[in-house]
Amino acid sequence: MKRDQLNTPLPDVAAGGYGGNQLPLEWVGMQGIALPLQLLEESATGSTVQQVHAWADVQVDLPDPRVKGIHMSRLYLLLDDFVAKQSLGAAALHDLLLRMVGSHADCSATQARLVLAFPLLRRQPALLTAGLAGWKSYPVRLQAQLSPRGFSLDVSVETGYSSTCPCSAALARQLLADGFAAKFGTGSIDGALAQAWLREHGSLATPHSQRSVATVTVALHGDGPLGLFSLIDAVEAALATPLQTAVKRADEQAFARLNGENLMYVEDAARRVQAALLPRYAGAQVQVRHMESLHPHDAVAQAGALIA
Repeated sequence: MKRDQLNTPLPDVAAGGYGGNQLPLEWVGMQGIALPLQLLEESATGSTVQQVHAWADVQVDLPDPRVKGIHMSRLYLLLDDFVAKQSLGAAALHDLLLRMVGSHADCSATQARLVLAFPLLRRQPALLTAGLAGWKSYPVRLQAQLSPRGFSLDVSVETGYSSTCPCSAALARQLLADGFAAKFGTGSIDGALAQAWLREHGSLATPHSQRSVATVTVALHGDGPLGLFSLIDAVEAALATPLQTAVKRADEQAFARLNGENLMYVEDAARRVQAALLPRYAGAQVQVRHMESLHPHDAVAQAGALIA
């Protein structure tokens, strides 16, 4: 194409009148836009900025049935400008949605929403071994929405943990007790012999455990950092058995102890997390999933209804 051809007016069929089905549309936009984000987070050591690879869904409403279509390039350029100049935060997201609505005043838009999905990486130290750590990924989903009723921001985070079945643990303990009684009876017991027997036969039966996932969704308020790390900390502290990264034998043993001290059904896990979140969030939704090692199906529980 020659340079002078760039100044030639191009046809814009979207600007013409619409003669089809004249109906309003709730949302119109784009889905799955890849982009880098600068995430500002507070931690015990101070503020940190982490770059994350995110996928964005961005839309506005189209209430005027006479308008053929929205200007998708305007939304894309606003999003591109946003990630180039600002860190991710509530105030910045609110401003972006205001700009999105303003960019479509000629379409009578009154609402906008943005969904961001990304993995949040965090360095996790081992339970006991000093200086040993590894990276852990937490899937995050943010949804910001602006309407005539106001601005809302919800965040969902997935956290992995281990769950050991209380019923299975009780059955395993009974088998161990029966085996111990068969060996030593009910009379006096030599402590050294008993200890040696337990070392060899203490795992005569083991309770079933499984990797599990807790997904929490909360409404965020305020204009500061999103507080994702503090939300993750609250969930992991409530469950007490978060998945580990780098471990040595001492850390693995400590993890086994935590599992033994925190036996939980799926109902217990959901209630633990919900109880931990209620004092900090006006409303929270908790979904837990135990990927059963006994059954070919999962056990699930849900608590709470999100309050914006």
